[in-house]
Amino acid sequence: MKNKLLKKLILPFLFLVGGIMYGQTITGVVSDATGGLPGVSVNIKGTTTGTQTDFDGKYSIKANQGDVLVFRSLGYKTEERTVGTSSTINLTLSEESNQLDEIIVVGYGSTTKKEITSSVTKVDEEAFNKGTVNSASELLQGKVSGLSIYNKGGDPNTDAVIRLRGISTVGSNSQPLIVIDGVIGASLNNIDPSDIASMTVLKDGSAAAIYGSRGSSGVIIVTTKRGRAGETQVSYNGSVAMSSIQNQVQNMTGDEFVAAGGTDLGSRTDWLDLVTRNAVTTVNNVAITGGYDDTSFRVSANFRNAEGILKNSGFDQFNTRFQASTKLLNDKLKVDFNASYTQRESDFGFNEALRYAVLYNPTAPVLGADSPYPYNGDPYGGYFETLGLFDSFNPVSIQDQNQNYGERSEFTYSANFKYTVTDNISLNALYSQQSTNLTNGEYYKTTSLFRGGADNPFRKGLARLYTEDRDFKLFEVYGDYNFKPTDKLDFKLTAGYSWQQENFFNYFLAAGDFPNDDLAYINALEWSQDQLNGGFIEVNSNKSPDQKIIAFFTRLNVTFDDAIYFNASIRREGSSKLGENNKWGLFPALGIGADLNKYLQLDNVDLFKVRLGYGVTGSLPSDYGLAYSKFEPTSNLLSNQRLTDANPDLKWEEKAETNLGFEFTSGRLNATLDLYTRKVSDFILERAVDIAVYPSGRRVENGGDLSTNGFELAVNYDIIKKNDLTYNSGIILSSYKTTLDSYNLPGLRGNLGAPGQNDTNVILVAEGQEIGQIYGALWDGTVTNGSQNFVDVNGDGSIDVNQEFGNAVDSDGDGVIDGDLTKLGKGIPDFELGWTHTVRYKNWDLNAFFRGAFGHSLVNNFRVFYEPRVGSQGSYNYINTEYADPNITNAKFSSLYVEKADFLKLDNISLGYSFDISEDSKYFKDIRVSLTGQNLFTITNYSGADPEPAFTDRGSVDNGGFLTAGADPLTPGIDRRYNYFASRTVTLGININF
Repeated sequence: MKNKLLKKLILPFLFLVGGIMYGQTITGVVSDATGGLPGVSVNIKGTTTGTQTDFDGKYSIKANQGDVLVFRSLGYKTEERTVGTSSTINLTLSEESNQLDEIIVVGYGSTTKKEITSSVTKVDEEAFNKGTVNSASELLQGKVSGLSIYNKGGDPNTDAVIRLRGISTVGSNSQPLIVIDGVIGASLNNIDPSDIASMTVLKDGSAAAIYGSRGSSGVIIVTTKRGRAGETQVSYNGSVAMSSIQNQVQNMTGDEFVAAGGTDLGSRTDWLDLVTRNAVTTVNNVAITGGYDDTSFRVSANFRNAEGILKNSGFDQFNTRFQASTKLLNDKLKVDFNASYTQRESDFGFNEALRYAVLYNPTAPVLGADSPYPYNGDPYGGYFETLGLFDSFNPVSIQDQNQNYGERSEFTYSANFKYTVTDNISLNALYSQQSTNLTNGEYYKTTSLFRGGADNPFRKGLARLYTEDRDFKLFEVYGDYNFKPTDKLDFKLTAGYSWQQENFFNYFLAAGDFPNDDLAYINALEWSQDQLNGGFIEVNSNKSPDQKIIAFFTRLNVTFDDAIYFNASIRREGSSKLGENNKWGLFPALGIGADLNKYLQLDNVDLFKVRLGYGVTGSLPSDYGLAYSKFEPTSNLLSNQRLTDANPDLKWEEKAETNLGFEFTSGRLNATLDLYTRKVSDFILERAVDIAVYPSGRRVENGGDLSTNGFELAVNYDIIKKNDLTYNSGIILSSYKTTLDSYNLPGLRGNLGAPGQNDTNVILVAEGQEIGQIYGALWDGTVTNGSQNFVDVNGDGSIDVNQEFGNAVDSDGDGVIDGDLTKLGKGIPDFELGWTHTVRYKNWDLNAFFRGAFGHSLVNNFRVFYEPRVGSQGSYNYINTEYADPNITNAKFSSLYVEKADFLKLDNISLGYSFDISEDSKYFKDIRVSLTGQNLFTITNYSGADPEPAFTDRGSVDNGGFLTAGADPLTPGIDRRYNYFASRTVTLGININF
């Protein structure tokens, strides 16, 4: 009874005290840019009293006038509000922009994102493309504005074409420079995608100029995963993927072919089904990290087995990487060591099997025993061959009878030393060596009609062997000096020296006329020992002298008031590849940027930066010795003949680029816009010269210029940002136009090939014209006697559609096209698009990525050759598209075969789930499973196998010939018959941390 009475007396007193302490109830709503924000901590400053907002962002707390309420939420700026007479306090939290202080690796150092005055984009592992990624370049596909990455068809053994801001040279140095953990000139083939932590792209000249002659096509800096001191951890990443043909060339079935008038050989064969498969790729990656005190390490092993959708194509690869770091001498000396080794065994298969699966007669049998024709069978390994028909081979026999193998090994190591002299001064030294060994072997049986010469009495069988050994050494030393004379002024000075040396040896041997097929391509070695004076043999070898580059460089970074940034660099570089009179070049760069928001103080704006950069880079000759006279042995081996004459004035190609950029950050919104113009001059080209002055009549000289103007836009927005639910979307858009300002070899090029189109060149190369224009006759939609009728473009009453190689089209340069050829399209897109969506809900994550290109066209080569109902080609299959006109029986290139190739594809979609693992678990720390689809669908009107742009062209190859030409960047837009077919892939993956 007493207790109850005591409670009745005390409770009112406590309420009274509480009312005195916290005299009123404060309510309100805490929001962000999208609405009510749950989970916000609301505390009375200086006390432990507090609460949290509910799911709608609402809160209620008792407080006195004069109390300060503190509102905190992860990822948002902390806000304070003083309690007044009002009982309601609403506010909106703005997000913290920690990304402005993100460290970005640049040439010979690092800086924060806000201090960069150049066009630079960093992509972290979290944003990489998911699923089956066999090459490191695929991680970036569609992720960086202005960076075009295309592997047309998706052959697992083919490196992607990488272009940054279009064409940077007409030579071979068209791919961006790769820098891996500070080692310049490294190979993406020697790093497994699983070992990469981030990739940074230096896009403009002011960023790349510090790399001199190797930075003209841009720079991709790769940072690998590193060890961490502490408990040793083991992680496993594994996946299994299934790939199938996404799209195929539309040809006729056997019955359709016969109904269309094709030659009936009695069978009904689906050739494409016989030479392709559902391909399986498996990936297994194990990594161990650990260390103690100031020492850490990481070692990984990667096993990758990748099958191509074409039978007998794919590779097995083993890669291992080791990284260790330690500090010595009272932590003044930091040592980093990296080593990696990659061994790949490839089965290249034969893309030609896909080509002939499309065009080979669908009524032909696989084996000669199933044919009524007596000349097929044993002489050709038992396979049926349509003898006497040009460019026609049994696709199954191509695969089954022949071999096309390769082995590649790469070893790289580097040691990096950083010594801190004082708090302001540090010295850095790097030594690295890369070794590459390559062997490719082909063998075509004595009974193979395809390249084996089974119908050639003078050559039975063919073996080809190519080997290459390449070695690259790098030594660099540089120092950094930081000083701050005032509170608002910071200086950082870098100066250094670089030495590079490369040499290689390669050997090519081809032999034939073998007694049997026992030794496959090893025949090329064994048989050649006895056949130097008989049979068929070809030998070629090259050994380079030491190719050296030495350089001196310096860079100054200045920051004023934490808002105005200045950058200047210069590199003085010399190369042994150049002429005696021009071995040295100078590559300067300047950049300035200002965060205008520091002074404008715009509401809800974290950053509004304007930057302007200018830089000069160069490009070296594609081969050694081009500045010197070149000779080759004559047929009697007793004398030499001159191929080209020396040019002591040969110098670098030079690229000068100006970039204007804008960066905007406001809470959840980030946007970047870059406008640029670049000028590439002094192309390195071999051309005809006066034979009276130069005995060979040929010399490598500088000549030609091109200019590119373009823009790049990147926008990223966090649409939803809740505790359990986030949704982010980002879009990148890029566009550029490249004009050939001067060139000494103008005219039409891009020969379509045989049969019947050998004098048909379809890409215009002309001064003052945009690169990549497709030219040809304009079909008027009517047919006469099996031939297309063309439009009389110039109205002179006659039709002139000469497309021979070198036809100038506008011979007098007055802007009026000669004859009746006209522009039918262009091979380079107007716009390229990447669109990313990332959703996370509790333990689930969903990533979807769309990629597209718009404004480009493609010459559909399959249609050019096999859509017309050509009588003499009656044993070829016909292409069966909506454009086909059965009245056309004479194959002739025209606008009919040029198609718009705009596309939007779901490039990648991945669904993942991360399991909740108890902290008491003895075995697992994290487990994540994922299901990924790649290239699942494409929206396009292009009738070919793949609408992606063809940025380069290697020319035509016909009737079992070999593809020997280099990639020509001036002839984009031709969809060749030897391209691999695109595939769609579904991948199941698991990541485990132990």
